[in-house]
Amino acid sequence: MHENISNEEAMQIAIEESKVNSLNNYQSGGPFGAVVVKEGKIISIAHNTVVETKDPTAHAEVNAIRLASKRLNTHDLTGCILYVNAEPCPMCLSAIIWSNIKEVYFANTKKAAAEIGFRDDMIYEYLKKGENGIINMHHMKSEEAEKVFEDFKNTEGKIMY
Repeated sequence: MHENISNEEAMQIAIEESKVNSLNNYQSGGPFGAVVVKEGKIISIAHNTVVETKDPTAHAEVNAIRLASKRLNTHDLTGCILYVNAEPCPMCLSAIIWSNIKEVYFANTKKAAAEIGFRDDMIYEYLKKGENGIINMHHMKSEEAEKVFEDFKNTEGKIMY
């Protein structure tokens, strides 16, 4: 497809992909597009499909990571670069971190996303302050749950990420 793609070219593709949902009046999801590149080659291109798939995790970044993982046949995307038309939300940042992507280029800021109605700031505030009425977290101590973790800790040859 694209060999030795530049940062600018990859970002332009992410921006073009962010326009996909405008064709159906954003009935599939928001105006977000993402591209995963490895060694100068595009691995995946995706856009937001939250509404279409009825999946609140189907953000462009997560969709691009899922597709890249499938195409590379690994959960470890070390060496990949993510290009996205907007600064990733906290969920997407977590997916980026878990996938071992260490470099992200974005166009619009999280402030710009807030200005068009996306509520990332609420999650950032929760992460800064902890409990603040967004979600009620309750710790339920369980010896059985602790045993599952202990068994995992003691397992030889497990795959970590």
